[in-house]
Amino acid sequence: MRTATSCASVDSPVGKIHLAANENGLTHLLFADHTSHQPEGDGSVAAASILAETERQLSEYFVGQRRTFELPLAPAGTEFQQEVWRSLREIPYGQTISYAELARRIVRPKAVRAVGAANGANPIAIIVPCHRVLGAGGRLTGYGGGLSAKKTLLELEGVSLEGD
Repeated sequence: MRTATSCASVDSPVGKIHLAANENGLTHLLFADHTSHQPEGDGSVAAASILAETERQLSEYFVGQRRTFELPLAPAGTEFQQEVWRSLREIPYGQTISYAELARRIVRPKAVRAVGAANGANPIAIIVPCHRVLGAGGRLTGYGGGLSAKKTLLELEGVSLEGD
């Protein structure tokens, strides 16, 4: 049986964002300008409620009134991806780590590339804060919303980047 999904689009300081949720939680937060995948939905009351709460919490985040998100999440991914995404949620607001550190945190220090791939596959950007992961030496590296969005999010959180 297919799970009913609801979708919404939100304007933000980093461009238009597409959201999708089902009755279990938020499934996607994607950057409109940087993805070909647009979630589709046929609606559910529970999913619509999750989307409304997501929009509220994102608004608070973007004006500096929220540092953590309290939302049910339901991203689809492998067991390894889920492990990486859980670890991403433990990176505090305003802090960054490297891909190597993220691999160490999940006790797979040699899996840096796999961790990077899982980070890049994160379907719930911002809320699962993959923007807080930097390349070696603090380099600003790839981001699903583009490097300028990553930089904007980090600056919003008070992160001082090299060369700034």
